[in-house]
Amino acid sequence: MTDALVARAEEAVLQSGIDPARALESARAVHAEAEETDAVEAAVIALRAMALACRELGDLETAERHLRRAIATSDAPADRLAQARLSLVTVRTQRGHPLQALRVAAMAWAYLSPLDRAKLDTQRAVALAHLGRHQEAVASCDRALAVLAEAPGTIDDQRFRAGGLLNRGLVHAYQGRWRQATRDIAACLELSQRAGLAHLARLAAANLPFLAVRQGDIPAAFTHYRACEDTLFGFPERLATMRADFAGALLAAHLPGEARAMLSLAVPELEASGAQVALAEARLRLAQVELVTGDARQALAVARRAEAELTAQGCDSWRLAAEVVLRARLALEPPSAELLERLLACAHDLTSSSYTAEAAAVRLAAAELALTLGDTATATAQLSLLDPEAAAHCPAQEPRHLAPLLDAPALSLRHLIPLASAQQAAYLGGEPEAGDGVPSPVRWHAAALLATLRDDSAAAFAAVHRGLREVGSDASRFDDPSLRAHMARAGQRLASYGLGLAIDTCGPEVVFAWAERWRAVAGGRPDAPGLTAVRAALAGGALVEFVCHDDALLVLVITAAGVTLRRVCDTATVSEAVIRLRYGLRRASLGDAVATGERGPDPVRAEAVLLERLLFEQVAAEIEGRPLVIVPAGPLHTLPWSVLPCLHARPVSVVPSAAAWLAARERTRRAEPLVIAAAGPGLRHATTEVERVLAAHRRTELVRGRVADVADALGRADVLHLAAHGTFHSRSPLLSSIELEDGPLMAYDLLTHDSPPRLVVLSACDSGMARVPAEGAPLGLAGTFLARGAACVVAGLIPVPDDEALALMTLFHDLIAAGEPPAAALATASSKSEVPGFACFGAGEHPVLVSRSRRDAKDR
Repeated sequence: MTDALVARAEEAVLQSGIDPARALESARAVHAEAEETDAVEAAVIALRAMALACRELGDLETAERHLRRAIATSDAPADRLAQARLSLVTVRTQRGHPLQALRVAAMAWAYLSPLDRAKLDTQRAVALAHLGRHQEAVASCDRALAVLAEAPGTIDDQRFRAGGLLNRGLVHAYQGRWRQATRDIAACLELSQRAGLAHLARLAAANLPFLAVRQGDIPAAFTHYRACEDTLFGFPERLATMRADFAGALLAAHLPGEARAMLSLAVPELEASGAQVALAEARLRLAQVELVTGDARQALAVARRAEAELTAQGCDSWRLAAEVVLRARLALEPPSAELLERLLACAHDLTSSSYTAEAAAVRLAAAELALTLGDTATATAQLSLLDPEAAAHCPAQEPRHLAPLLDAPALSLRHLIPLASAQQAAYLGGEPEAGDGVPSPVRWHAAALLATLRDDSAAAFAAVHRGLREVGSDASRFDDPSLRAHMARAGQRLASYGLGLAIDTCGPEVVFAWAERWRAVAGGRPDAPGLTAVRAALAGGALVEFVCHDDALLVLVITAAGVTLRRVCDTATVSEAVIRLRYGLRRASLGDAVATGERGPDPVRAEAVLLERLLFEQVAAEIEGRPLVIVPAGPLHTLPWSVLPCLHARPVSVVPSAAAWLAARERTRRAEPLVIAAAGPGLRHATTEVERVLAAHRRTELVRGRVADVADALGRADVLHLAAHGTFHSRSPLLSSIELEDGPLMAYDLLTHDSPPRLVVLSACDSGMARVPAEGAPLGLAGTFLARGAACVVAGLIPVPDDEALALMTLFHDLIAAGEPPAAALATASSKSEVPGFACFGAGEHPVLVSRSRRDAKDR
C-alpha cells in the first residue's frame, strides 16, 4: 500500500508540469490517504506535488505553505525533505527572498543525488540572477545541463533540462546577449513541445515578445504577445510576469506608452499572486515609465516603494530605483546643493555595482546641475571623468557660453532616465565604448560642455556632430520607424545642446542645419540637406520650418531670396491654442451650435486667427502669396493648417523635415497610373465616395474593404483611396488603424510593404494624426506611409461628417484627374466645399497623374 501511494505521489509530481490542475487534485487525494495510513514518505511527496501545481497555477503563497509543511514532517526520509527544499528554492526567490533561497539550496545539497543536484542548480540560477550574480547563474545552468543531457530522460529530467535552458536564456537576456538568449529559449521551446510539456512551452514562448523587441522586430513582438495572451490565459502570475518582462523591453526601446499599458495589467496580477521579485522589478519599470512620460510625482511614489522592496530582497537594482527617486526630485524641486550631493553619491553607488552606463548618465546630470548652481569646479571634475581626453585641454575658468543654456531650473534632466542593466544599451544609444563604459551620447555631450567651458565653439559643435552621427548610425540599423525614432532619442539632449549653441552664436543658416541634422538622425536619413538644394526645389514657394528649443518656438523661412529666423512665442501658448482649436472643430463636426457660432462669436475662427498671428505674423512678408512646405514641431503636428485664414485655398505640404521632402520629390510617376479604391464598413456614403473616385479616373480598380485585399493593393496601386473609419492611438501610434470589414489595418501592418502607392488618400477621421517621439519622425498612419516610400498622403486631422467627406473627395479627385498637384487640389477642394480638417503630407506640389486634357489629346 505504501509503495503504491509513493508511486502515485511521484506521478503527481511529474504531472504538475503538464497538467497542474489535475496534478493538484491527484496529490490531494494521495495526501489524504497517506495521512490516514501514516505513509510519511508518500505524504511528503504529495505535499511537494501540491506545491508544484500551485506554483504553476500562480499561487505562490499556498505553494510555499505546502513545501514548508513537507519539510517539517517528522521521520521523513532525508532525500525527500531535500527534494522539497529543492522546490522551495524557486518559490522563495519568486516571493522576494533570493538570499534565503540560496541558504535553502545549501541545506538540501548534501542529501541529494547527483541528478537531483543538477536539478537544484537550475533553481539556484534563478536566485543568483535576481541578485545580479549573472556569471554564477550561467555557470550553475551549464553544470546542470551537462548532467541532465546524460540523464535517463524521464519526463522530470526533461522538464528540468528545458527549465535550465530557459533560465540560462533569461540570464543571457539580462546581460544583453540576445543571440545566446534566443538560442537557449528556442531549444527550451523545442524540447518542451517534443516532451509534451505544454506549460513549460508556454513559458518559453512568453519570452519571445521580449526578445523580438530587443532585436528590433516590433511587429513580431506584438504578434508573439497576442499569442502568449491566449496560451497563458488561466495562469495569471505567468501572464503577468510575461507582461512585465515585455514592458521592460518596450521601455528600453523607448516605447513608454506601450510599456505602461503592459504594466497596468501586470502589477495588480503580480500583487495578487505574491510574486514579490517580479513585482518589485515591475514597479521599478513603472516608475521609469512615469518619469519618462512626465508624471514625476507618481514616479517618485512608485520608485520609493520599489527601492524599499528591492533593498529588502537584496537585489542590486535598488540603486536604479534610488536614481529614479533623485530624477523625480530634480523635476519637482529647484536645483540645490543637497540634490547635487545626492547625485554624486548615486553615481558612485552605480559605478561600484557595475552600472557604468547609468553612472555616466548621472555624472552628466550632476555636472549640468553644478553649472546651474555656479559650481564650475565640480562640473569640470565630473565631465573630466566622462571624457578625460577633452578635459586635458580645458583650463579652469568660468563658463562663457553656458548661461543662456543652463538658466532654467528644470534643466531637462528628466530626459535621461537610466534603465535596468538588460536595457541600458538600447536606451543609451548602443553599446558603451570599450574601456570605461561611457555611452557615446554621454561622452560627446561631456566633451561639448568642456569645449564650451574653454570657449572653443568649433570643438563643441564638432563633439555634438560626432555624437549625433554615432547615435544615427545605431538607430539606422532598424527598419521599424517607431523603434528607429525612439532609439534616436538617446541623442535628443545632445542635439538640443548643439541647437542651443547655434541659436546663441550663429546665424539662421547654421540654425537650419542643426535643426535638420537632428531630424535626419530621428528620421533615419544619412544627413541634413544643404540650403542650395532646398532653394532650388522651392522655385517660387517657401519652406517654413518650426523649431522648439527649451520653452520657445522659433520659425525658419527659406525662400530663393534667403533665410529668416524669428522667435514667435512660447510653445505652451501655441499648444493651448491648438487644443482649443481642435476642440472647437470637433464640436462643429458634431453640429454643436456654440462651436459653429450661432450663439455669438465663432470660437473656431477666433482660435484660428490667434494661431495665425502667433505663427506667421513675424514672417508674413516672406511667405505672402507663396505655396508653402511646412515642417511642424511640437504641438503643431496636430494642427489642421487649412483652417488658418492666411492658408485658406493656399497649397500647403506638411513634411517631417526638409530632407524627407526632397526625398519624396524624387519618387517616380508612371505614365498610366492605376487608381485603386476600397470602402470600409459603417459609413453611409463610403460606397458612393469610392464610386465617384473611380469614375474620375481612367485606369481603376475596386477592391473589397478587407485587410488582405487592401494589403495586396498596396503593392500594385499608384493611387490608393480608402474611405473608412480611422482610429488614432496617441500612446501607441503604430497601433493606429483604418477599420475594414474583417478587422483593422494597422500602421504596424504597413511596415512589411516596401512599395506603397505614390499617393495615398485616407478619407478617415484622425488618420493624419501623429505622435512625435523625436522631431523628424512623426508616428501614425500618414507618417508610416511616408516612411515606407509614399510620396504624398492626404489624411484627416479631425472628425469629418460622412457627407462632407464625400463632397470634398469628389472635388479633390476631379482635380487630381485634371493634373492638379495634391496640395493644390486639396486647397481648392477644401475651399469650394468649405470642409477643413484634411492635410497634404509629403511632396504635394507635384502632379500624380497626367492631366485629363493631355491624355485625351494623346488618344486622339
